[in-house]
Amino acid sequence: MSVTLTIDNREVKAEEGMTVLEAARSTGIDIPTLCYHEKLEPYTACRICMVEIEARGRTILDTACSRPVEENLVVRTRSERIDKIRKALLELMLAHAPDSPTLQDLAQEYGADKARFEKEPSFCILCGLCVRYCAEVKKKNAIAFVDRGPRREIMFIPEIAAKECWNCKECFPLCPTSALQASYLLTKAMMALPPSRTRV
Repeated sequence: MSVTLTIDNREVKAEEGMTVLEAARSTGIDIPTLCYHEKLEPYTACRICMVEIEARGRTILDTACSRPVEENLVVRTRSERIDKIRKALLELMLAHAPDSPTLQDLAQEYGADKARFEKEPSFCILCGLCVRYCAEVKKKNAIAFVDRGPRREIMFIPEIAAKECWNCKECFPLCPTSALQASYLLTKAMMALPPSRTRV
């Protein structure tokens, strides 16, 4: 069953069950994403795909990657409000990954200042793509989040990574900030194992 919605003043037909992001992309309307992957469940971590939604007489902000389409929905993917949100989010992420080409391209588009916040280079913006891809697609769980809040980071699980990761590395190109960081963390995990356990 199909529904009709309006995205940026354009009438769009979409299949029931699609998300706003999928509907927009199906008709060539670009909405930026950093934590989205078509093979993974929506995660809404980066929130860069935030859009304005008009439905049943009120306007709200929602993430396009998780919002299901519905009949007569009105969506705006760009507005002064949305651009300010994306700019602020990018400035926060640039404090962690200032040299990321992906973030730099988006920063230029939205006028984000990578020097606004004090640098805390970790290369990781906690998008979770590597963690979720390994768990949901590869079913290996070789990489995971550790700690909470500002101390949260990703870590390869040495015992699993030693058997699975060197011949896979499918998560590396998914990283929007630095595949080299993933390589570094994997190598660090391998070094944590006794020498006899690191051969793969």
